[in-house]
Amino acid sequence: MDEQNPAMESNFRTSFQAEIASNQRKSWALIAVVLVVLSALIYIIAAVYTGGTSVAFLIFGLLFSGIYIGTTYFYGDQIVLSTTGAKPINARDPKHLLLKNTVENLAFAARLPKTPDIYVIESDALNAFATGRDPQHASIAVTSGLLNTMDRNELEGVIAHEMSHISNYDIRFSLLVACMVGLIAILSHMFLRSMMFSGGNSSDRKGNILPLIIIGVILAIFAPIIVRMVQAAVSRKRESLADASGVKLTRYPEGLASALEKIKNQENRKDAPKLNVSEAESHLFFSDPVKSPLDGLFATHPPLEERIKTLRAM
Repeated sequence: MDEQNPAMESNFRTSFQAEIASNQRKSWALIAVVLVVLSALIYIIAAVYTGGTSVAFLIFGLLFSGIYIGTTYFYGDQIVLSTTGAKPINARDPKHLLLKNTVENLAFAARLPKTPDIYVIESDALNAFATGRDPQHASIAVTSGLLNTMDRNELEGVIAHEMSHISNYDIRFSLLVACMVGLIAILSHMFLRSMMFSGGNSSDRKGNILPLIIIGVILAIFAPIIVRMVQAAVSRKRESLADASGVKLTRYPEGLASALEKIKNQENRKDAPKLNVSEAESHLFFSDPVKSPLDGLFATHPPLEERIKTLRAM
């Protein structure tokens, strides 16, 4: 990105804004799909267990889902910080002070209304994440391993990436979708288990509701898979955008590329340290800490090699 060329800078800014707008449209489309699937699942469960359409049961299910999603939306960030073992920084520690200064400087550069709260996770793994519901209620957490391994430019690259997730409202999207996807998985699991143990005989009117049971079983099996695949595709796009947005803040692609290379080298080691993180939380992190044979379908991050190559081509 050549700062001396106004035309090139203008084209980059236009392209960048168009990419953000496209990402937002896809994100809202995903949320709409998830809401439709969730509503359909609740409707089918209500119909199966009441022997037909029960408006009261359906309303109760939707109300429960709304309370679940609302609670997760407002308190999900604190739950994530707690379950990952994140602790507030110690301002007397020189490494923590460097982190604090880096976050404050980049928050100013990103024009955030408030500096995110800062946390450290005691782990040798090299990673970080941002969470919260909006830039006014955001937090950034990094591992002690990342603080001890990265130089200043690399640390700035990582923090700029996470700062971009905050300024682009990716943190809100992640919280909303994670709680809805999680709720679909819970409802699907409960429905399938109830069908397995009851043999589908939960109603004397089994003959009348058999088509609904079949539809419900199919939906319960495939809904979590479909939603996770779409979620992963949008999430990968957001990670790529956060890399580019982070570089826009630091004006130094090599800092982020070098940080990713160090992470890749650590993850390729047989004795690589692991973060104690659940699959539900892994999409929040700078680099996915949970590896799975199904990453080809459900990977929430582009491959590290691809991210490094893209950054070094800037």
